Amino acid sequence: MSFIRNMVIASALVLAGAAHATDISMANGSVSFSTPDQWLGIMETQGDPEVRVFQVPDPSPTASSSLARVTVTVKQLPDASAFQAYVNGAMSKAKALTGYQAGSTQGSDNFVYTAQENGAPYSYTERYWFKDNHAIQLRCVRPSQSQAGAAWRTAFDKGCDAIASRLK
Repeated sequence: MSFIRNMVIASALVLAGAAHATDISMANGSVSFSTPDQWLGIMETQGDPEVRVFQVPDPSPTASSSLARVTVTVKQLPDASAFQAYVNGAMSKAKALTGYQAGSTQGSDNFVYTAQENGAPYSYTERYWFKDNHAIQLRCVRPSQSQAGAAWRTAFDKGCDAIASRLK
């Protein structure tokens, strides 16, 4: 019965995400994207860097001990070499995470890996762009194992991919 309830909730979230979106603007309007309405803005900073963090609700019991989230960071940089240094620095921090394991890389500025948070395995996808002298980082983090099931994971990944397509 619990499995069916979770599938109904996850399906409702997928449908709700397709129907509504929240528009986000950063870096004085030079960076914009949309998030599903059910994603909760949990942190926002102004200045340089500018950061927006969204919690992606997990309808399962897994959520009581994990946090699925999407972060967009925008930082002003003078040129492409500073951008490459920014990406290298971010990946050095990632590699220092407990249990870091590289996954498949989707391109020179797209990284997939797993690491531990509070003893639990998490899946990370990080994508980077350099646009109008701004480094843009999209970081999507979710528990590797969630009781919310495949529909929730698919909706999470689809939401991240939709933001990535707007940030290009």
